[in-house]
Amino acid sequence: MLELGNERNAVTVVAPAWTAEAAWSLYRRPFNDLLFEAQSIHRQHFDPNRVQLSKLLNVKTGGCPEDCGYCSQSAHHATGLAASKLMEVEKIVAEARKAKAAGATRYCMGAAWRNPKPRDMDAIVEVVGAVKALGLETCMTLGMLDREQSDRLSAAGLDYYNHNIDTSERYYPKVTSTRTFSDRLDTLENVRQSGMKVCCGGILGMGEEEADRVDMLVTLANLAEPPESVPINMLIPIAGTPLANAAPIGPIEFVRIVALARIMMPTSYVRLSAGRSAMTDEMQALCFFAGANSIFVGDTLLTAANPGNDADTKLFDRLGLQPA
Repeated sequence: MLELGNERNAVTVVAPAWTAEAAWSLYRRPFNDLLFEAQSIHRQHFDPNRVQLSKLLNVKTGGCPEDCGYCSQSAHHATGLAASKLMEVEKIVAEARKAKAAGATRYCMGAAWRNPKPRDMDAIVEVVGAVKALGLETCMTLGMLDREQSDRLSAAGLDYYNHNIDTSERYYPKVTSTRTFSDRLDTLENVRQSGMKVCCGGILGMGEEEADRVDMLVTLANLAEPPESVPINMLIPIAGTPLANAAPIGPIEFVRIVALARIMMPTSYVRLSAGRSAMTDEMQALCFFAGANSIFVGDTLLTAANPGNDADTKLFDRLGLQPA
């Protein structure tokens, strides 16, 4: 920490928690050493044999005006996905009851919007209250938020708001052109200032370089407060999207990022998110060893396939894991 200027007008400059060079050096360590450090840190903050279960429901599908190259719900892409209106509150709550009965402790709701419209906010606020009344943690991802919207969601009792930065600032324009990287950060700041917890991560396998994946984590770890929840997604190639033919990320490279996220953000939940259907049990086991301690349950994740409850139960039994 440095103090600049005279004593009366001193300005405190706080160095970033992580430099790109330090993070890259850690990322490139021998695989066994990296995983050993990640698991050691994980055990300091979490029970290594418990995994938090979340359920994600698409409450408004398709028709999104953003052009994110990975997304089946973008109106810019010919994916054959029909747009829908916002689900009725009663139906959303009924699905939340099912999720709780299946073991989920956090209920996440996503809407394919650039940002919520004023006409939708009353229903969204009602949903938050009704789901919380079931005893579930609540999370929403509704696109960009201004401060007034984030204040209203916080007042309604929303626990988490998800808004992924997707990738590094350098690579971001190659993924999305309808909003900027700084737009993403502005929403995260509004969420934080409103008193909600932040859920923010990214997607691996979109054609980015290894350094971009590391830089994405550097951005997250250097926020004023790192996200309490960090979803790490593996790209699910969707026919009709610009990234449909992206080369897949290797399993070892994916696990390295999970381990790096655990070390750089030791008290955050690190969630295996999209792409688990394409992962072997052995790859998921390595991710859990590297510090991942949250997954989405259910056979559908937004519009893509996800391992069903039976598959997850069998995997947990094989590994001796329990729901958190």
